[in-house]
Amino acid sequence: MADPAMSVTPYWELTFDADGDVDGGQRDRLLTGVKRGGVRDLVVFSHGWNSDRSGATRLYSRFLAPIPALAPAARIGYVGVVWPSMRFSDEPIPDLPRSTAAARTRPPTLDGETRHALLETFPGRATVVDRIARLLEQRPPEEAELEEFGRLVRLLVDVVPPGPQALFGADTLAEGVPQDEPEMFACPTAVACEEFARALSGLDSAPGDGEFALPNPWDGAHELLRQATYYTMKRRAGTVGERGLGPFVGRLAAVAPAVRVHLVGHSFGGRLVSFALRGLPDGVRTVKSVTLLQGAFSHYAFASRGVLQGQQNRIDGPLVCCYSRFDQALSTMYPLASRMAGDARGLVGEALGVQWGALGHDGVQAVPGTHACMLADALAGPLPTSGCVNVDAASVVRRGGAPAGAHSDIVHPELARLVLAAGRIR
Repeated sequence: MADPAMSVTPYWELTFDADGDVDGGQRDRLLTGVKRGGVRDLVVFSHGWNSDRSGATRLYSRFLAPIPALAPAARIGYVGVVWPSMRFSDEPIPDLPRSTAAARTRPPTLDGETRHALLETFPGRATVVDRIARLLEQRPPEEAELEEFGRLVRLLVDVVPPGPQALFGADTLAEGVPQDEPEMFACPTAVACEEFARALSGLDSAPGDGEFALPNPWDGAHELLRQATYYTMKRRAGTVGERGLGPFVGRLAAVAPAVRVHLVGHSFGGRLVSFALRGLPDGVRTVKSVTLLQGAFSHYAFASRGVLQGQQNRIDGPLVCCYSRFDQALSTMYPLASRMAGDARGLVGEALGVQWGALGHDGVQAVPGTHACMLADALAGPLPTSGCVNVDAASVVRRGGAPAGAHSDIVHPELARLVLAAGRIR
């Protein structure tokens, strides 16, 4: 299927709603096209923080563009997963146009693009969004107003989700500690906002600036909203993967059993494709590789007692996890949000990162037999044919401003080559 917006062909889209229900027409066209089109390898890519189809399509087109020249003899088809996520418009993404809201010249407010994205992501919450926006603009000094802001954020993201999403909320550490519960709401809003403000001040400061002044908690309020929204997106990604993409791959296996499937996910899209493994029907072995690009979920997810314990064994090939120390979203903000209350050792520091770290920061942890290598070595290959493989991709994943850092700096031919190497696509 030709798509003028895409750099590769044949390309199909597969759209899911928040509960993992798939667009039936797209599903049927994809199944028919793959069955009739002579496709041997199907690369299925899921975005992370994108607010609409156009943002996801741009990412897929740019990332996948080098692949046909890298594997000219391969019979490859491409699928772009579209699911209801969102991105704050002030978050910079390398090589893509930045909103005027991206300038960090004043305390962040809720710009028009982000407000629109919130309304699309959380339908029926227009009054709540308007009140949140007003408080961010006014920054009233009363602590009661800050607590009201926290209450509104909880109401917006619905911290006790109704329906199927309630089943997919918690990652688990090796110790059995819940990873994804919104602990940022377990303490007073002022405390949470002060911690976020302090972390943001550290990201914006140049090395050697020394101690920074005690922050105004309103400086962290926008980040509290951002992280609460990300919490919802993370929960939703698990739902879509397990209830939507996993069963679809099973149906594809029944229709076209010779097609080799390669799952690729960025950020929460990495979580989505990983949870798809948990949703595969018994006996399906058509997933030949999984490549995680700056995965935004617990680095203990595949460990003993982790939420995805042993799921890498459902891949007939390797699970390749790319990470970068330049990803500030995962090295600083993710563990801070994941452990916002009750840690006697303090919220910022090495212990926090170790306990609450993300895959995209330091790779798969506590899984025996995990192979580790630099990106250049992985590309020189060959990669292991099974198990978990951590790839330090900091040589290319290194650009981006605060607060996300290099989290979205994934469009590189080296990473496209890595997808081919993981799937043994030639």
